[in-house]
Amino acid sequence: MEFLGYFGGVFEPVAMMLLLGGTVGGLILGATPGLSPTMAVALLIPFTFQLSPAHGLILLGAAYTSTVAGGAVSAILLKIPGAPANIATALDGHEMAKQGEGARALHLSFLASGIGGVIGVLLLIFLTPVLAQWALAFGPSHLFWMAILGVTLIGSLDSKSFVKGLLSGCIGLWLSTIGYDDMQGVPRFVFADALTGGINIIAALIGLFAIPQVMEMFAKGRRDLAIEQVAVTKHKLSDSIGEIGRSGRALSIGTVIGSIIGLVPGVGGQIAGLVAYDQTRKLSPHKAKFGTGHPEGVIAAESANNAMVGPSLVPLLTLSIPGSPTAAVLLGGLLIHGIFPGGDLFERHPEVIWTFINSMLLGQILMVVFGIWIAASAAKIARAPVPIMAAAVLILAVFGSYSVQQSMGDVYVMLLLGIGMYALEKFGFSAAPLVLGLILGPIAEANFIQGSMIANAMDGPWTYFFGGPLNLLLVALVVGSILYSFLSNRAENAALAKAVEVGE
Repeated sequence: MEFLGYFGGVFEPVAMMLLLGGTVGGLILGATPGLSPTMAVALLIPFTFQLSPAHGLILLGAAYTSTVAGGAVSAILLKIPGAPANIATALDGHEMAKQGEGARALHLSFLASGIGGVIGVLLLIFLTPVLAQWALAFGPSHLFWMAILGVTLIGSLDSKSFVKGLLSGCIGLWLSTIGYDDMQGVPRFVFADALTGGINIIAALIGLFAIPQVMEMFAKGRRDLAIEQVAVTKHKLSDSIGEIGRSGRALSIGTVIGSIIGLVPGVGGQIAGLVAYDQTRKLSPHKAKFGTGHPEGVIAAESANNAMVGPSLVPLLTLSIPGSPTAAVLLGGLLIHGIFPGGDLFERHPEVIWTFINSMLLGQILMVVFGIWIAASAAKIARAPVPIMAAAVLILAVFGSYSVQQSMGDVYVMLLLGIGMYALEKFGFSAAPLVLGLILGPIAEANFIQGSMIANAMDGPWTYFFGGPLNLLLVALVVGSILYSFLSNRAENAALAKAVEVGE
């Protein structure tokens, strides 16, 4: 209970002001397409140079927490995920917004994020020594199988067809190989200068989700666009709290999966929401409702991507191994102030680290308060006439893509991917599996190559990749996921065919 002795430092005037500013600013940055949590934290690091180590970390931690949650705003209202962690939120959240339930979706997303985030930070506080040793057990072979496990989810993710879902994922895996090979330094599929550095994930995310939506809006015709609006249904906070209480299964699955994935160094929170969404759907008695505006989809995704935040700091603080890209930027913030992570960090700098962790705990609560406060106003965006909405989304898409690297090349890639995705959607393909393949491709490839090098110096690839209980467990999960997705899709198709026969 040592952390309680340092709670007073969070309530100092300067610390509290930084915590409030970081939380509100993070929500705004998170809701802006293209400004990921990693970029938000990186942009704030120069502002910490003149601050004390504890105050600097409070600002960065608050921005990290609230930016992850803030990405749900654009995901729900515009179907433009603020970050890869919010991809799954858009699947049901935007459908709810289109049905006039944007405020309800935002309430649920912030409440789920807050609960998952608090549990994640509590794990960081009470189980850091144990979890650090567990995280250290993951080597290249385990990370490779973790990435492959994510790939196996592709077939059933936001797709009516198992085969089309896998094909979408394979397209994403191919796109992830574009650019220079990190290991051998040779170019692959570099058709233009803009592709030299590969496809930027933020630009791809915006293009694959936003551009097809804009093209669909324009395709409806001027007369229809001029009159189409969405009525925003008012939603009481008490109703949302009750709904969270009744969605224990989705909340639990999201929190557990987010916490586990946050611990695994190098995997990050990009796939936490997607894995949680997929597993919640598989275990739900209402599978058919997912993707049509089902609240449990929003709850599972958002509880997972914020539950990931606390555990992702465990390997960072104790082993100097970042658990996510944003945690890697935080590591830079620590080193700038002369704080070197390690097993004795809590003994050498207890006042800095415990104040930082306590601020993250309080920041989760403030994030929920401010998030719900802006939810009603933000939901009114859905009432905008579709022509105005289409133009606004297109402007945000261009701005978000350009702002990542100040490169028009990213804008061209974003537009090209968006046009291609619009064509693929006409044939029943989905953007979510494609993005998951794009995210997981580099993780799987890098760890496979590293693992192969290690295996050649040891007992060979077979023993290295298939030996040990953790490898076998992950392989079993991969095989089980493939079989479940295939059989589940087959059963759904059979039930649909039977329903059609009965109708005839």
